[in-house]
Amino acid sequence: MREAIVEGIGFWGSGLPDWDAACAWVREGRRPPQAPARPAATLLAANERRRAPATVAVALDAALAACEAAGREAATLPSVFASTHGEMSITDYMCTTLADDPRAISPTRFHNSVHNAAAGYWTIGTGAHAPATAISAGPGSFAQGLVEAVAQLAAGSEAVLLVAYDGPACGPLGTLVPSEGLLGIALVLSRMPCPGLPVLRLELAGQTGTQVPGPLSRLLAGNAMQPALPLLEALALEQEQAWLPAGAGQWLRVDIGHG
Repeated sequence: MREAIVEGIGFWGSGLPDWDAACAWVREGRRPPQAPARPAATLLAANERRRAPATVAVALDAALAACEAAGREAATLPSVFASTHGEMSITDYMCTTLADDPRAISPTRFHNSVHNAAAGYWTIGTGAHAPATAISAGPGSFAQGLVEAVAQLAAGSEAVLLVAYDGPACGPLGTLVPSEGLLGIALVLSRMPCPGLPVLRLELAGQTGTQVPGPLSRLLAGNAMQPALPLLEALALEQEQAWLPAGAGQWLRVDIGHG
């Protein structure tokens, strides 16, 4: 099985706080007059919300929106969380503090430095006991997360939540692996065909087809999760194909059926 049904989409990008706003930008070039600088992460209790970094907030906001759009109970879904860099501001803090004063490391920031922090907060906030996977594969992170989610469907899962996110980079690492703003994308994918819902069919290829950057890709080009945006643009415009970098010179071709 190399296909999946898109039951629900969640989105949060700098200046575009939900999927409706993203679609309005792609289709009409229209943006909300005001947008929050950071998601509220209302899924979390007040204590966790204060401690959660921005990348966790954007991942959880998108994930919850996708589950609500799909009409799925969040706690029941296995999940795949993909991030190119994780929380780069905390990585920069950890490196700087370890170099200057190792004993001054904050336990809270250390707790948030792990790559599966967003997945952990998600399971806490939803009370989920389903498996959660965290993936990082450079520019191919979204494509590999999508492949993993579809593989779980092929292995028998009824539905899988895919969440992809990245935030701003800073410090010396920011010069090597730059990233700007916040971007969170989530898809609830299932095995059961449903009239009217998009169908994704995946195929690995050695080279990409012709693909011109669309409105989302241009607006959010600075974010490390930008490689995921051609698929979101294709879904918003009901296009038939998108190409995603999958790493090591490979590309993931996604053919899209619109029922």
